[in-house]
Amino acid sequence: MDNSVAPMVITDDGLQETAISSKTNPSKGRWRAAIFIIFVEMAERFAYYGVAGNLFTYLTNVLGEHTATAAKNVNTWVGVSAIFPLLGGFIADSYLGRFKTIIASSVIYLAGLLLMTLSVSVQSLRHHRAVFFTALYILSIGEGGHKPCVQTFAADQFDEDTVEEKKDKSSFFNWWYVGIVVGSTTAILVVIYVQDNVGWGLGFGMLAAAVAAALLLFLIGIRSYRRQRPVGSPLTRVMQVLVATARKLRVNETRYGRGVCLEDEGDGGVEEGGRRGRSLAPTNQFRFLDKATIIDDIDASTKVRNHWRLCPATQVEEVKLLFSLFPIWLSCLTFATVIAQMSTYFTKQGSTLERSIGSHFSIPPASLQVCTGLTILVSVGLYDRVLVPVARKFTGLPSGITMLQRIGTGIFFSMLTMVVAALVETKRISVAIDHGLTDSPRTTLPMKIWWLLPQYMLTGMCDVFTIVGMQELFYDQMPEEMRSIGAALYISTVGVGSLMSSAAISIVQAITSRAGGKWLGDNLNRAHLNYFYSVLAGCSALNLIVYIWVAKRFVYKKTGCDDPKGEQKKAAEPA
Repeated sequence: MDNSVAPMVITDDGLQETAISSKTNPSKGRWRAAIFIIFVEMAERFAYYGVAGNLFTYLTNVLGEHTATAAKNVNTWVGVSAIFPLLGGFIADSYLGRFKTIIASSVIYLAGLLLMTLSVSVQSLRHHRAVFFTALYILSIGEGGHKPCVQTFAADQFDEDTVEEKKDKSSFFNWWYVGIVVGSTTAILVVIYVQDNVGWGLGFGMLAAAVAAALLLFLIGIRSYRRQRPVGSPLTRVMQVLVATARKLRVNETRYGRGVCLEDEGDGGVEEGGRRGRSLAPTNQFRFLDKATIIDDIDASTKVRNHWRLCPATQVEEVKLLFSLFPIWLSCLTFATVIAQMSTYFTKQGSTLERSIGSHFSIPPASLQVCTGLTILVSVGLYDRVLVPVARKFTGLPSGITMLQRIGTGIFFSMLTMVVAALVETKRISVAIDHGLTDSPRTTLPMKIWWLLPQYMLTGMCDVFTIVGMQELFYDQMPEEMRSIGAALYISTVGVGSLMSSAAISIVQAITSRAGGKWLGDNLNRAHLNYFYSVLAGCSALNLIVYIWVAKRFVYKKTGCDDPKGEQKKAAEPA
């Protein structure tokens, strides 16, 4: 039993309070707690893909919308669902905390699913269409609170200061993504079939039941969770550094300064609200921000620190972390643009190919996405159990390779995916020409859909490396009080990438139309989708070069409790 006395610290107003011990409660957290949270995420992904996967069909076949109108409504809903996590992450980190936000968002999500089930089950319901869309956007609100918090709350169950738990955390991100894939793949295989062949009411009802069961399971594990209290708006701390820097741009430490503010008054990182933060080691990046730590004559003459004039070194380093992550975020957008093709043109390709198995069953074109999920399931297991232990022997890193190396490997796979897709599309067009089917877009080509398997499987490999790597990076390298916002930023890359894909299609259509023929026309046999894939492959290659340049200059977060003999970790070549 630890009988040591917690140190006393002096706060800004001169009062004494006891610092929270840095020792983590060993009876809480770790896998015994994380497993409950993983099941919550599986249920949410099951529900999300149960709605999103067949939403276009419902809008066109049941509500009778035109194709363009339905596509616009789907894209708008997906976009809103990707934006709300930024707001949800801010609320969680600033006010409610992740635990309370998860419960609130789960209840909202469940309410949306119940209302949606009611709207599709009772056809005589007045304002049926309005009720359905209201339910749809209630789900978006639930997504906003759920997405940025569940993963970060689960990762919070592993203590970064313990070597064994740090290894568990790296493994956690792999199995977390397995849970996501299991939930989404099950929805694609089961729920969509029920919606199309049994009934929409039963299909949406299954989703509501899954979310309700997951919420109950989450509450069962309530005593095993490690929780962190919100410490106020993290954006305020960012603004304080920027304002303090602006005020002291002309201040020179050697001429006008009286030293620097290395730590907050608590010395040891005790932050507002009583939560103990980790002090960060100083870095040489964005050195202009260090102006905020200089103590000038005005600071020295006041008894209470003005947070908008003088900031401790750790607070400045937190802002540097945000600045350093932004180039990584930008360099992942092209990757997200490539991945967006799976649910659009990959499916369009499949619709023109031979899809029959036997004489009575035909594979739906979109169902080939299951192969991506299966690839992820197998690859994550091999990555975690084979690649990481082998790499660990050479690198000495608990995770085997660095997070940036993992992301870079996935970006390389995305380039390879587009190269393979372009080659397969070239083959498909040649088959259409050889059989005189160039002007028969509705005629099935004598070419098996299995030709598309390599590009679907490579997409899965992209996810295993880049998506999981981004999840870990935007959790691990964010300031602790901003990790929910970090998760929202990672999610936003997928949304922005999808918007970039739409923009790229519009630009390519406009340019190629002036040249006399559209690359992306409705008749794929006469279009040049292979050229579009080739352009994306070229963009991915250029993006990989930019990413390597950015990653080489990235400095990983280093806390004050890390090995003092260890140098700041710069990213090795990420690909």
